[in-house]
Amino acid sequence: MSSISTNLAINWRCRHTWQRAAYNTSWCLLGCSIGDFGTIAFFQFTGIPWPTMAIMVLAIINGLLTSIALETVILSRQMVLGLAFRTAIGMSMISMVSMEVAMNLVDYWMTGGAKLTWWVIPFMLTAGFVTPLPYNYWRLKALGKACH
Repeated sequence: MSSISTNLAINWRCRHTWQRAAYNTSWCLLGCSIGDFGTIAFFQFTGIPWPTMAIMVLAIINGLLTSIALETVILSRQMVLGLAFRTAIGMSMISMVSMEVAMNLVDYWMTGGAKLTWWVIPFMLTAGFVTPLPYNYWRLKALGKACH
């Protein structure tokens, strides 16, 4: 059996792996949310007239950067700073980008732009958490790879 078919035949009912994937995803969500929400809030509060798509792209980039920064700090407790940074950079960009895109799509779909409101934030966070969760589970189960 090839490794691809073996990876597709993983057990999707492992409670321990789902818990670990949820834990890892939560830390990633925290880091991504800081940069993402901070960027959107900056433009919302300053009124700088940027196009919505430009604000969202910048929010995604800043979300990725703050997630990497947070992961580096967390990992630096377990390893030297340089290795912690390289590990954080090597995390799954697929997971982080999908999280960021999901959050921004929900924001755009529900508010019509890059706008933070008290009622949209829970939906953004939920989409940001749920979207990469199965992929993070798969990475743990099939590849044995985790962010931390």
